[in-house]
Amino acid sequence: MDSSETTEPNSVLQRIAAGDSGAVDDCLKQYGGLVWSLANRYCRVSGDAEDAAQEIFVALWRNADRFDPTKAAESTFVTMIARRRLIDRNRRKGSKPEVVSISAAEIEMADRDPIDQVELSDEAAKAARCMRHLSKNQRQILTRSIDRGEAQSAIATALNMPLGTVKSYARRGILQLRECMKRPLSPEAAS
Repeated sequence: MDSSETTEPNSVLQRIAAGDSGAVDDCLKQYGGLVWSLANRYCRVSGDAEDAAQEIFVALWRNADRFDPTKAAESTFVTMIARRRLIDRNRRKGSKPEVVSISAAEIEMADRDPIDQVELSDEAAKAARCMRHLSKNQRQILTRSIDRGEAQSAIATALNMPLGTVKSYARRGILQLRECMKRPLSPEAAS
């Protein structure tokens, strides 16, 4: 038996996967605000948001064993599950979600201390500045893909572009963003 098997899980999702019944309440307390805020943004009716939040928590508990703390923060995993559920829910209803921007600070809020939150907020601001340096088509495609969760084929149809062009714009845009994020922020860019 290796040492990883003898240690107790310390994240809420790991505790849920291990069968800790108290972890369910802890999950609701820790991530209730995040899930509720996402559900409210994606659902136009309060009752739908409540149903969506419930579906998200059920999905979290069913998928808790898939959470791997070596791959992502727990709050990132929660956000990913929530967004997928909300996008699927809107697709089933035949409605498109409104543009929803989730700042990186909102995603990581539950796992970060105040100093980390400031650093994360700075990173989000830098990412927004880097987005402004992309071409109009790149920004439009990445926004639809990331914020709305639209598939590239749906984006191609909506923008009346060939699918290959959409894929190229998306790939080049992501590469440019990655390079921009690596560069140090110049004093004039900060203003």
